[in-house]
Amino acid sequence: MFAFSGPAYLVSVGYMDPGNWATDLAGGSAFGYRLLWILVLSNLMAILLQTLAARLGIVSGRDLAQACREAYSRPVCNALWILCEIAIAACDLAEVLGAAIALHLLFRLPLLAGVLLTACDTILVLWLSRYGIRLIEAVILALITIITGCFLVELAFAHPVMREVISGIVPRIDSASLYIAVSIIGATVMPHNFYLHSALVQTRRIGRTDADRREACRFNLIDSCVALNGALIVNGAILVLAAAVFFKQHIAVTEIEQAHELLTPLLGTTMASVLFAIALLASGQSSTLTGTFAGQIVMEGFLNLRMVPWLRRLLTRALAIIPAVLTILIAGEKATLSLIILSQVVLSMQLPFAVIPLVRFTGDRRRMGDFANRPWVAILSWAASGLILALNFWLAWNMSRDWIAASPWRIAVVAPVMLALTGLLAWISLAKLRAPHEHAPASPLLGDLREPVYRRILVPLDHSEHDRAAIAHAAAMARRHGAVLHFVHVEEGATSQLYGALSSTAEIQAGEKYFQSIVESLAAQGIQAELSILHGRTPKDEIVKLAREIRPDLVVMGAHGHRGIKDLIFGNTINALRHEIATPVLVVGEEE
Repeated sequence: MFAFSGPAYLVSVGYMDPGNWATDLAGGSAFGYRLLWILVLSNLMAILLQTLAARLGIVSGRDLAQACREAYSRPVCNALWILCEIAIAACDLAEVLGAAIALHLLFRLPLLAGVLLTACDTILVLWLSRYGIRLIEAVILALITIITGCFLVELAFAHPVMREVISGIVPRIDSASLYIAVSIIGATVMPHNFYLHSALVQTRRIGRTDADRREACRFNLIDSCVALNGALIVNGAILVLAAAVFFKQHIAVTEIEQAHELLTPLLGTTMASVLFAIALLASGQSSTLTGTFAGQIVMEGFLNLRMVPWLRRLLTRALAIIPAVLTILIAGEKATLSLIILSQVVLSMQLPFAVIPLVRFTGDRRRMGDFANRPWVAILSWAASGLILALNFWLAWNMSRDWIAASPWRIAVVAPVMLALTGLLAWISLAKLRAPHEHAPASPLLGDLREPVYRRILVPLDHSEHDRAAIAHAAAMARRHGAVLHFVHVEEGATSQLYGALSSTAEIQAGEKYFQSIVESLAAQGIQAELSILHGRTPKDEIVKLAREIRPDLVVMGAHGHRGIKDLIFGNTINALRHEIATPVLVVGEEE
C-alpha cells in the first residue's frame, strides 16, 4: 500500500487550493449549507474520474495528454492543449492570489508585493524537484496535514449544528446559486489533475502482467479514495465554517481578508484568524508544486515538446501574475475574490474537454484490453460528463444572455467562440479514435554501421587543468585516424575584448608559449597540430566561426567543471556550442 501511495495526495492538493477556498467561502456565506451536496457530488465524480485517469496510466503506459496525441489529429490536439493551458493559468491565478492574501494576513505585506513575490516559488519548486518524487510527496503530505489540522480546530470553535449540516446534502439548485455551484465543481474536479494523475502513477514500478496491473489499479483506487475524501473534509470544513459563522450572521463574504478579520470577533479567539491564514498559505504553496508538474506533463504530452522546468514555471506564473496585478491596480484589492471565483468557472468550462477523452480512452478495448470500463462504470462516467456539460451550458447561456443584452453587438464575439467550442466537443465525443501504437524503437541493422573517419579534429582549450583530458583523447583519435588537430584558444579578457589581436599582455604571452609547447610536444610524437589564438567577448562565437571555416569531423572539449549559478557567471560554452554546429561534440573530464 505504501509503495503505491503518493500520486493521489499530489493530485488531492488541487482539490483544496485557494480556488476551493474562495468558492466554499462564497457558497457557505451566501447559501448556508445548501451547496454542501455539490461538494459531495463533486468529490464522488472526482474519485471516479481520477480512478479512470490512474487506470489509463497504469494499463496503457501513457498519460492523458499522450493518449490524446495518439488518438486525435494535430489540430484537435493543439486546441485541447490551448484549452488546458488556459485552465492551468486560471488555477495558477487562484494560487497566486491565495498566497499573496495569506502573506498579507500574516505579515501585512501589501497585496501587490505579495503577488510579485509569488514568482519566487519557482525556485522552491526546482530545488525540491532535484531530490525526487518521494520528498515532494512528503512535503505535500505535510502541507495537507497543516491545512486539515487548522480547519478541524476552526470547526471546533464554530460549533456547527450537525442536523443542519446533514440537511445540506439534499440536492437543491437555482439560477441564483448556479454560478457558485459551477465554480465549486470547477474547483473540485480540476481538469489538469487528470493529466497529472495519469502520469504520476507511472512513477511506481508496475509489473507487466495483467495481475500486476490489476494490483496497481486496486491500490491506486484505495489511494485515491483516502486522499480525495481527505480533500472533501477540508472543503466541507470551509463551507460549513462559512455557513455556521457568516451565513448565520447574514454576512456575505466578498473577499478572503473579510473572512479572516471577522473570524476573531465571531469565534471569540485570535487563534482562529491565525490558523486561517496559515492554512491558506500552505494551500497556495502545495498547489503550486503540483501545478508546475501538470504544466510540464501537458506540454510534453500534447506537443512532444520539452522545455526546461524553470522557464516553463516562469511562463505559467507570468500568465497568472499579469491578470492579478492588473486586477489589483484597476479594480482594487477587493476584487480578488471575484477574480478567483471566475478562474474556477473557467476550470469548470474546460472540464468536458478533458473528461470526455478520458472516458472514451478508458472504455476503448484496443487501449485497455480487459481493463476497459465495465458497463456500470461507463454509465456512471458518461452521466458525470453529461451533468458537467449540462451545468456548463446552463451557466454559459445565463452569462452570455445577460452580457449580450447589455450590448447586442457582442453576439458577434460570443457566437463564433461558442460554435467553435461546441464543434470541438462534438468532434472529441464522436470522431473515430486512432488505433494505439507501440513505442518500441526500431532495431538498428548493426551490419550497416560504418566506423566514422576523423580527418580534422577541433580542440578548444581554455588554459586550465581540463585541457589535459581533451588533448589526450584528441591525440588518441589522431593516432588512430591520421587526423590533424586544430587547437583553438579564445582570449576573453578586458583588453582582448577592447583591442582584439592587438592585445599583448604578460598573461596572453604566457598562454601563447603554453599552447605552442603543446603543439611542439605532439609534433615530436608524429601528430600534426595547428594552433589558433583568437580574441573575442564570447568564446562560443569565435569557436563556432572557426569551426565553420575548417569544417572539423569532430570537436573534443574538456568539461568546464562548474554548473548552476557558475554557468551564468562564467558561461557555458559546451552547451552553447553544440546547438550551433552540426559536428559531433565529445566532452571529456579529468580521470579520477
